[in-house]
Amino acid sequence: MAQHPVFWTFRRCPYAMRARLALVSAGVKVELREILLRDKPQAFLDTSASGTVPALRTNDQVLDESLDIMIWALEQSDPQQLLDMPKEGWELISTNDGPFKNALDHTKYATRYPDLDEEVERQKAATYLTVLDQKLDGQAWLFGDRPTIADLAMLPFVRQFANIDRVWFDAQPWPNLIRWLDQFLTSDTFGQIMHKYAPWSEDDVPIWFGTSDAVSDL
Repeated sequence: MAQHPVFWTFRRCPYAMRARLALVSAGVKVELREILLRDKPQAFLDTSASGTVPALRTNDQVLDESLDIMIWALEQSDPQQLLDMPKEGWELISTNDGPFKNALDHTKYATRYPDLDEEVERQKAATYLTVLDQKLDGQAWLFGDRPTIADLAMLPFVRQFANIDRVWFDAQPWPNLIRWLDQFLTSDTFGQIMHKYAPWSEDDVPIWFGTSDAVSDL
């Protein structure tokens, strides 16, 4: 008998956030298991070879890369046509997950990188965000009047960068980027994916997430 997929997550992790966004959009029902990164349960470690969130166990495979989980969910159901985007969208995601995320980490966790200049790293991230701001000029989303997987894959990381210093972020000449981020942060969908759950334990009643009645308003 087929079982629902088990989805391991951590609320504030941007990788897990984007996976949850795709699950909500797809309306794919999964059993959600929230973990604490400082106290990872053995059942999670037995599932994820990398020991990182998010991780999804289906009947026949384990996915522990967030973008793979997004694609898997949207291949089950894609009512918003999020996968329908130009090749450029995948290139933007690649830049987000590589150079931008590196610059973000070097800025947010500057004390971990004493050999790097925090302001230089901040400007590296800002250069990328300027490109996104220009891309968003005159349109609600990166590729027009509807979101794509690129929007969902990147917004949690832009949020993380903005939260380093929101006053500084809002003072930058990025009106389109700020509007894009704020419409995400004020959406019901963001509220859904950021609901607080207690950390999972073995005897818990299953928590169902991504059910078909949870409709994305992005």
